[in-house]
Parts: sequence; C-alpha cells; structure tokens
Amino acid sequence: MKNVILFLCLSIHILCSSQTEVQQKSLAEAALELTKQEVTYDPSYFSIDYPNGDVPVDKGVCTDVVIRAYRKTGIDLQQLVHEDMKAHFHQYPNHWGLTTTDKNIDHRRVPNLMTFFSRKGAEQAITQNPNDYLPGDVVAWSLGGGLTHIGIVVNKKSRDGKRNLIVHNIGNGQVLEDCLFTYKIIGHYRYR
Repeated sequence: MKNVILFLCLSIHILCSSQTEVQQKSLAEAALELTKQEVTYDPSYFSIDYPNGDVPVDKGVCTDVVIRAYRKTGIDLQQLVHEDMKAHFHQYPNHWGLTTTDKNIDHRRVPNLMTFFSRKGAEQAITQNPNDYLPGDVVAWSLGGGLTHIGIVVNKKSRDGKRNLIVHNIGNGQVLEDCLFTYKIIGHYRYR
C-alpha cells in the first residue's frame, strides 16, 4: 500500500512539474511574440476597461510586457492584482500616497507586481548563476534612484550562450536583450 501511495504522489509531482514547465515556456513564447509588435514607451496614466483592460496596443512600459505576456496565456494580472490589493491593501507598497486601489494603474507598477508575486509564493532565489533564471521567469531590477524595472526571461541565449535573454521595455519598445545582470536584481519570480 505504501508503494502505491508513493507511486501516486511521485506521478502527481512529475505531472505538475511538467505542466509548470510547459506553462513557463508558453509565457516565454508569448513574451517573444510581443517583440514583433511596435510599441512606444509611454508611462502615461490611462483609463482602461476592467477586467482584461490594456493601454493602447502601440504604447506601454516594462510592466505592460509582463501583463501582456501573461494575458496571452490566459492570466489577467490586472484583475488578479486588483482583487489581491483590495483584500490586502496594507501589504502593498504605498509609494504613491493612495488610500484605495486603482484598477487602471495598480498592476502597471513594478513594486505592486513584485508584492503580488511574492504573496502568491512565486518568489525564487536571487543569484548570480544564469542557469537559475529559466524561460518564463519574471525578473525585477533596481535601476537606482528609486527606479525599478521588470522583464521576462525567454528561451533564447546570449551570444556567448551563457544566459537566457530578456524581453522588456526600458524605453525602446518591447525588445529582446541580453540584460539579465546589467542591473541589480531585486526580484525573481516563477508565477503560474
């Protein structure tokens, strides 16, 4: 009986691990698709639909890369972050002096995405080992001076073959770059 239970537990673990790996690759592929879309960096505040709202398709910032990639895999971070913030507002950063949630912008702020991913148990170790950053992982950086940035690891390699590349928008649109260790990493997440 113990062997049967052990076999079932092992089978479920393998199935879940394999499913998570497929989902992560799907997220990485969705991020790569975004690089084909011309986008101008635009940090403006937009009133957007809820749920599944998005800023104009030709505009965006770094968080919009993450939001759009997840949306392509069926996950609406706008709704998920909004609902979690409504229920746990005091656990989210208050850099903006808000007293309530704002479904138009909350999910478009790096510190809020970091908090959401952490609250959902998606946090991974921050290391200097490029092999720890898998396709579909979300990475957040400090740019200094209180500025933060976020992007998605994809299954394309750097020229030297040592690092996975990143899809992000730091001012030049949704692009693919070798920038994993260019800035100080302050968050590493694997959310599904």
